[in-house]
Amino acid sequence: MTDAVVLFDEINTAGGQRFGIATLNTPASLNALSVDMVRLLTPRLRAWAKDAGIAGVMLQAAGEKAFCAGGDLRPLYATLGQYGAERNPYAESFFGEEYELDYLIHTYPKPFLCWGHGIVMGGGIGLMAGASHRVVTEKSRLAMPEINIGLYPDVAGSWFLRRMPGRVGLFLAFTAAPLNAADAIFCGLADVCIAHEHKSQVLDAIARVHWQGDAQADRATLSRLLEPHAASAEPQRSVVRAHFDTINALMAGDDLLAIAQRLRALHSDDAWLQTAAATFVKGSPSSAALAFALWQRVHHMSLAEVFRLEYWASLGACAHADFREGIRALLIEKDRNPRWNPATLEEVTHEFIDDHLRPRTPGPHPLAALT
Repeated sequence: MTDAVVLFDEINTAGGQRFGIATLNTPASLNALSVDMVRLLTPRLRAWAKDAGIAGVMLQAAGEKAFCAGGDLRPLYATLGQYGAERNPYAESFFGEEYELDYLIHTYPKPFLCWGHGIVMGGGIGLMAGASHRVVTEKSRLAMPEINIGLYPDVAGSWFLRRMPGRVGLFLAFTAAPLNAADAIFCGLADVCIAHEHKSQVLDAIARVHWQGDAQADRATLSRLLEPHAASAEPQRSVVRAHFDTINALMAGDDLLAIAQRLRALHSDDAWLQTAAATFVKGSPSSAALAFALWQRVHHMSLAEVFRLEYWASLGACAHADFREGIRALLIEKDRNPRWNPATLEEVTHEFIDDHLRPRTPGPHPLAALT
């Protein structure tokens, strides 16, 4: 087994073209997205995009547990104490390069199939959300758990959460509620559910196609190719759809403290809803306030504009206490007892949030090239 954190392969297809296969290859860490992975993926995806012989791309992961359980935060954590509120070169590279990769996937000029089997969280959703064809399986479990670590749903979360039905996206940002395959499709994070054991059959079908080299026609072909396999997965009930009206009522209005009060007061016999509310109560107040501020600001922004705003927001989170404290409590010391500062939503000021969103590097925006 190779030590490479991403494996690349190409399969030949019937018309003489090839289909690129990229595999995240750190199953022991649940394929957590690292800077090394990003620096392998981005140039290869760009090369495949320019290669007329490549008909499309598939992104998958090694192992049976996870597609990608989020970003690899341990190296970042080491720098947060070192730099504090000062400029953090590692954080600037970490978020800048990750967002460039995510944007590349969102705007990819060829069919892009993401096989999101198992755990898909945070940075993993960032890789998956922009793919033209997003497959979940009966074992897929998705979440944006950033409120637990003092961050906010980044990787364009501000953009795609805003585009979910009703106020579901805001609820997910506040509660880190887990999604099954049916939820992911209802929320617009996935397109089709296929039994995981059918992946080899899907790859065989891809190899049998005469791809045309026309992006729109080839995307339609890939959709038709996947459709027969959708019946292979056991039907699931969407918990989000079942609670849609309740979620909208909880999240109604533009008063963050009123929304928070409704979540704090929620008492439900449904374990999923009750756990979601409890997660919000224990989560970082600054994360909730930042996610809400972004929710309000991004409604009419382009995807590129959202990535540029999130870049400042993420560097802002690095410059404040909660992100480091959240990583410490959940991943480093694992006491699961973060001491948030500010300790309550009522203590979060407009100035505090504005300081998260201000530019932190001079000159042109580092993501100015995103168009």
